[in-house]
Amino acid sequence: MSLTQSPYSAHLDTFTRENLPPRSTWPEFLFTGPELQYPASINCATDLLDKHVMAGAGSRRCLVTDTETWTYADLLARSNQVAHVLIEEAGLVPGNRVLLRGPNNPCAICDSRFIEDLERAAIPRLTTLKYGGSGPDDLTTLAGSKSADLENVATAADDVCMLAFTSGTTGKPKATMHFHRDVLAIADTFSRHVLRPTPDDLFTASPPLAFTFGLGQIVVFPLRVGAATFLIEQPSPTRMLEAVERHGITVLATAPTAYRAMVPDLKGARVSSLRACVSAGETLPKATWDAVHDACGIRIIDGIGSTEMLHIFISAADDEIRPDSTGRAVPGYIAEVQDPDGRPVPDGELGRLAVKGPTGCRYLRGDRQTTYVQDGWNITGDVYVRDSDGYFHYQARADDMIISAGYNIAGPEVEEALLRHDAVAEAAVVGVPDEDRGMIVKAVVVLRPGAELGPDPAKTLQDFVKSEIAPYKYPRAIEFAEALPRTATGKLQRFRLRERS
Repeated sequence: MSLTQSPYSAHLDTFTRENLPPRSTWPEFLFTGPELQYPASINCATDLLDKHVMAGAGSRRCLVTDTETWTYADLLARSNQVAHVLIEEAGLVPGNRVLLRGPNNPCAICDSRFIEDLERAAIPRLTTLKYGGSGPDDLTTLAGSKSADLENVATAADDVCMLAFTSGTTGKPKATMHFHRDVLAIADTFSRHVLRPTPDDLFTASPPLAFTFGLGQIVVFPLRVGAATFLIEQPSPTRMLEAVERHGITVLATAPTAYRAMVPDLKGARVSSLRACVSAGETLPKATWDAVHDACGIRIIDGIGSTEMLHIFISAADDEIRPDSTGRAVPGYIAEVQDPDGRPVPDGELGRLAVKGPTGCRYLRGDRQTTYVQDGWNITGDVYVRDSDGYFHYQARADDMIISAGYNIAGPEVEEALLRHDAVAEAAVVGVPDEDRGMIVKAVVVLRPGAELGPDPAKTLQDFVKSEIAPYKYPRAIEFAEALPRTATGKLQRFRLRERS
C-alpha cells in the first residue's frame, strides 16, 4: 500500500492517489449538515444505482431515449455485465483509469463511430473496447454473455473515482480529481436544496456526460433520488424543445446561448411540464432571462460552478431568484468576495470570488494547484460583487476585466447591453491593446438572420449601447462574425478572440 493511500482504499493501482497534489495545497473541506456526513468507505455507484434496486424500485424507469426505456434493474444488470467484461477481458483492477468516448447515450467506453479518434491518438498500452457496432469483439456482444450479478468494490470515500477535464475556455484543459464522496456531495447540496428533485422527475440536458455540468444534471441528480433521464445525442435547442413536448421533461439544463436560441419558439411550445430550467457554463444575461420569462413564464435557475468544484455552488430557485444575480451560496458552501490578499471586501465592492464546501480543487499532479487554492479557499478566477442580502452579482472573469483610460469595464455588462438589441443573436466582448487608452472595448457580434442595421451597422450598435449603459463603456471596435469560438460544452472562448485581435 502506498504511504499516501487511505487505510480504507480499495485501489490496487494507486496512480491517482500518488498523483494528488500535496495535501497542504488542498482547499479546506466543509461537511455541514447531516446529509454530508459520509462514512469512511463508500462507493458512489452503489448509492446511485444498486440501492434503488435493493429497495425494490428496480422497475422504475431510469434512462429514456426516443426508441427505448431502461429501468433501474436494466441499467444495473447491463452495468454489471460491462464490469465483467472490463475485469475478465481487459484485466481492469480497482484504481485503473478508463477513458470514455461517446455521445449522450446509455452505453460505455468508446462508441464505434469514434474509434478512429483513439487509434489516431496512438496511446501506448491502451486497451480499447468499442460498442454500438457488431462482431464478437463489440462490447455489447461481449457483455451479453456475462453475468448480471457483481459484488461492488468497497471503495473509500476519498478514493478518486473520476478525472474530469476542464472545458478549455482559457486554454489547454486541465485534469481535476474527484472522490466518491464528491459525486454524492453535489447531489446533496445543489440538487437537494435548489432543484429539489423527486422520483417522478424526468431530466434532460445538453452538456456531454464527460463534462461535470452534464454529469450532474443527467446522471448524478436523477439517480440520487430514483428519477429518470432522457438522453439526446445531438441536443440542439430545437431538439430539446421537441423532447420537452413529446416526453414531458420536467428538469432541463443547458447554456445561456441555447435558451436565447429557443426564445422565438417558446411562445408556441408546450412546455408546461417544465418545473426547473438550469443555466450554467457561463453567465446568464438578464436580457436572456427576461426574454425566456416573457415568452413562457419560466424562471431560469442561474448558477456558477466549476469543474474544479465539480458542480454549482452559488444559485437560487423559484421566488429566491433575482434575475440580475447568480444567487446565494448553496447550502453546504460558503463564499466570499475578497481582495487580492484574501481579505473580504465590503458588500458592494468588486473582488475575487472565493469558495469552500464539501468539494474542492485537486489538479492531477498539482499543476496550477496553488493558483486555484489559496489559504484554504477555492479561487475561481471570477470577479463578483456581493450585496447586503448575500446575493452574488457576476462582473467578469478576472482576465476579462477591461481597464480603459483608467476605467474598469466588465465585458459581460457590455455584452448584456448588445444582446438587448433585437438584431443581435450573440455577442462577446474583450479588451484589446490601444496606444492611447491602454485597452479598448472590442465586441464580436453575430447578427440574427435578416437583421437590418442601416448603412453603418457598427455605429448603430455603438449608439444603442451608449443609450443602455454608461457611454464610456461602449465598444470602440465592433467585428461581425458568423459564429463565436466555443468549447464542446458551448462555453465562449474569449482567449481566442483576444488572440485574434
